[in-house]
Amino acid sequence: MLQTRQLRPQLSANKCRGIRPFPASPAVTTRHHANRPSASNSLTPRAPSPSGARRDFTLCKAASTIDADVGAPTRLTGEARSHETDVVIIGSGIGGLCCGALLAKYGVKVTVVESHSEPGGAAHTWQRGGYHFESGPSLYSGMNARGKDANPLAHVLQAIGEPLECVQYNTWNVLVPEGQFLTRIGNDNFLDVLSKIRGPGSPAIAEWRRLQEVMRPLAKAAVLLPPVAFRYDPGVLLSAIGRYLPALSTGGTDAMKLTGPFSKVLDGVVADPFIRNWLDLLSFLLSGLPANGTIAAEVAFMFNEWYRPDCMLDFPVGGSQAMVQALIRGLEKRGGRLLLNSHVERINLDSSGRATGVALRGGGSIKARKAVVSNASVWDTVRLLPPDSPAAQAAVSNFNREAEQTPNCPSFMHLHIGFDKTGLPDDLELHHIIVNDWSRGVDAEQNVVLISIPSVKDPSMAPAGKHCLHAYLPATEPYHLWKGLDRKSPEYARLKEERSQVLWKGVEKIIPDIRSRAEVSFVGTPLTHERYLRRARGSYGPAFKAGEALFP
Repeated sequence: MLQTRQLRPQLSANKCRGIRPFPASPAVTTRHHANRPSASNSLTPRAPSPSGARRDFTLCKAASTIDADVGAPTRLTGEARSHETDVVIIGSGIGGLCCGALLAKYGVKVTVVESHSEPGGAAHTWQRGGYHFESGPSLYSGMNARGKDANPLAHVLQAIGEPLECVQYNTWNVLVPEGQFLTRIGNDNFLDVLSKIRGPGSPAIAEWRRLQEVMRPLAKAAVLLPPVAFRYDPGVLLSAIGRYLPALSTGGTDAMKLTGPFSKVLDGVVADPFIRNWLDLLSFLLSGLPANGTIAAEVAFMFNEWYRPDCMLDFPVGGSQAMVQALIRGLEKRGGRLLLNSHVERINLDSSGRATGVALRGGGSIKARKAVVSNASVWDTVRLLPPDSPAAQAAVSNFNREAEQTPNCPSFMHLHIGFDKTGLPDDLELHHIIVNDWSRGVDAEQNVVLISIPSVKDPSMAPAGKHCLHAYLPATEPYHLWKGLDRKSPEYARLKEERSQVLWKGVEKIIPDIRSRAEVSFVGTPLTHERYLRRARGSYGPAFKAGEALFP
């Protein structure tokens, strides 16, 4: 049986399709909550850097029962990579590594194959001149919690016994048409923002309080069920609903609302334009779709995490690569293997259409006794199926049809900058979000800019006296503008310069003289995504709307 698992690389909940838990393993998905904005405590006119709000951050380490040193991933070539195992996993992104580490924990022989020279997929970190640049998400919460309040990725790390050292903090910077404010997550902090924007006693404040009441039982129901329960395929009856039926029943009718779009929860509760825009933004950053396309469960889970007293955000020391390395340790210390520079040329199928292994580019093949799990998108996975196999024609035809019918999100623009921090305030925020125009919609191209400066919390990610910065357009860059361009051509260079200006201008709102401070800078495009991450059309992933198809 061919199983496919596809995950979004940047801002949101990972996408899963066709997941069948193995008998010995728990039903776990690898959703890590990236890019979640929240409440606040100060509002000022737009300025280079807000100040005056309390900033709390501490250093902590996740509990662990095992701490083992593991060697570097296996680097073999040609036929030397040939072997037989139980499960082959295509792709070493967060999803592929979680799958591999958990299977290894429960005694399954696993090999993860990665086309890139570095593991981590969209979560990998790369270095230039002493700067450590993040290629993917950098905003996490619940990484050091336990039980139902923990991030699902934290559940995996705890299950495999791997610690994750984190810096905790609770603020980030927001620039929207109404002004600039420093958010601070917690129970009622967003009320302060509403009071300053709409005025004390505004109906908007009452609407927000009403929404909190409406979300409370939904949030309770959301944390009672694992993410795998919010699916639409028949397999959910076996893998989730049956197992978690008691939890579902305690949630009552509220639990049944979780699979619909979040906009239906808002209708009749919230009318204020700023709150609706804000929640559209939250939804978009969680799933890549506005509130009318984002599943209510995702937002309910966020409300449970972010709008409670003493909530904190977590930044892994070493960045997202620290999570990648923890998962690799969990995989390899139990006999799992990670092969880098190992591009899958073809998924081998038997006469019934069952996946039996993979063939690697440059020689070598791996036989899979139990399954092949693809961490690639459905469009990239279908390219690996043998089109000339009459015996497997039905399976290939089904995958082709699914790929054609799957809507896709746009791609990204990235700007990475290494710069001199001399004279900048010590309390520079890690995260910044900029919305240029609410009326265009949060999913309009070049309208929302996200910025992170990870060296603010972890100075080891940049040389002494320097900062590293990542700015990007979150799944709003059209691929058709770039299709067919030669990456070495003057046309490509000109388009990179033109389309990256919105990112530079966004950073200038935070650091006005960034261009003169910059020592190194790099621009990534949809073609960069397509080439290095093996993403069809450089896509963010499937764009299924809540209530219409599988959980996005």
